Amino acid sequence: EVQLQASGGGLVQAGGSLRLSCAVSGTTFEDAAIGWFRQAPGKEREGVSKISSSARSTSYADSVKGRFTISIDNAKNTVYLQMNSLKPEDTAVYYCNARRNGDYWGQGTQVTVSS
Repeated sequence: EVQLQASGGGLVQAGGSLRLSCAVSGTTFEDAAIGWFRQAPGKEREGVSKISSSARSTSYADSVKGRFTISIDNAKNTVYLQMNSLKPEDTAVYYCNARRNGDYWGQGTQVTVSS
């Protein structure tokens, strides 16, 4: 069974940084694409960044390009989302997702950016 555990959210001032972590079990990065999504109050969940299976390619939403970086630590089976130059509009609950013959979701982690 694929399981994901997200952590690292918090309260930060605009311009600050946070690093989110997603511990993955039940699959390898060879077999699953991993993504970060976020959902702000009153809005639909949106994709933020993803890394393909085998970690061969990454992609980012236009709103976070140049500020966020997704990466993998194979030894720790963990996916990170480094978030720099945070803006108040980045405030949301962030979720990690694994896609392997279906979608698996971790619990969310709250990110709040104050102006």
